Amino acid sequence: MFQNKPEEVTTMTSFADRIARAKAAYGQRLAILGHHYQTDDIIRHVDFQGDSLELARKIESLGAEHVVFCGVFFMAESAAALARPGQKVHIPRMDATCPMAEMAPASRVEQVLLALRAQGRNVIPLAYVNSTADVKAICGRFGGSVCTSANASAMLKWALDQGDAVLFLPDKNLGMNTAAQLGLPASDHHVINVQASGGRVDMQAAAKARLLLWPGACAIHHKFKPRHIEQMRQAHPGVRVLVHPECAPEVVQASDGAGSTSYLIKQCAEAAPGAVIAVGTELNLVFRLAQRHKAEDKTIIPLKALTCSNMAKISEQRLAELLESLDTAPPVTLPSNVTELSRLALERMLRICA
Repeated sequence: MFQNKPEEVTTMTSFADRIARAKAAYGQRLAILGHHYQTDDIIRHVDFQGDSLELARKIESLGAEHVVFCGVFFMAESAAALARPGQKVHIPRMDATCPMAEMAPASRVEQVLLALRAQGRNVIPLAYVNSTADVKAICGRFGGSVCTSANASAMLKWALDQGDAVLFLPDKNLGMNTAAQLGLPASDHHVINVQASGGRVDMQAAAKARLLLWPGACAIHHKFKPRHIEQMRQAHPGVRVLVHPECAPEVVQASDGAGSTSYLIKQCAEAAPGAVIAVGTELNLVFRLAQRHKAEDKTIIPLKALTCSNMAKISEQRLAELLESLDTAPPVTLPSNVTELSRLALERMLRICA
């Protein structure tokens, strides 16, 4: 078995000690939030752990002066938009980005949305929370909102009732899976071509669709394939396969259940002793669930071992260094108009899904 060298153990322990000292020094002036995809080395230090929806709901109730978000940058942006005046939001690595969020640059989103609206239809933008604050601001400005994987069904239903069509972005997989959940037939949705700033959109096809899908996808969940489920069922007869709805529709259809990280956690918790469950999502969460339920005689295994390299940028070392310079560290900031409009979009979601 691999063992750390003595000096490595000392270094890791010192980072944990430094974090503990900083937390003690700041007391209630500090709150640390962590997404489920963070490593155990980070999760053990957080005050609140959750998925995107749970953590967004938590912001309003936080009285802390400093909020440290252990996740990727769009999450810290959302926290900054929802923060109280004077409250500072930090992230240990500003470069912990989300490739899917970057697939929908705000300028392109606005150009495509305006081109679609030029047809005379009221197209409502609905952005998955895995998007930049600038994109969320566009949704706020044009009467749209935001969704998470946990409330995508409720938010898409709401958006469809607001206008003639919905532009769902940036995750086409979540959009298609949610449409299927609502019973929206494939003939009612269309994946748009966003090249040339919307100049290549098939306007005839778009005019016939109620759901217009941006062609983005999660770099992790898109790698799960039906063959992985077939191989898992062969290797573990009777296994129950659960996946995240960012997976492709054919993967969701081949699984035994699909839902947000909170759904996956709940399903594993409620499974009977002796259950064998394969989970198709980021590896850190799957390993944590396996350890949590091992004593209950449940076998929880990854459908495929896939990790988010951007989530992994948040290390104990970077968290310790941030906490030790918190009063002088630059917080995550947004232009005032982006703050106002992205907050509007986020608050619509929180109000609708209260």
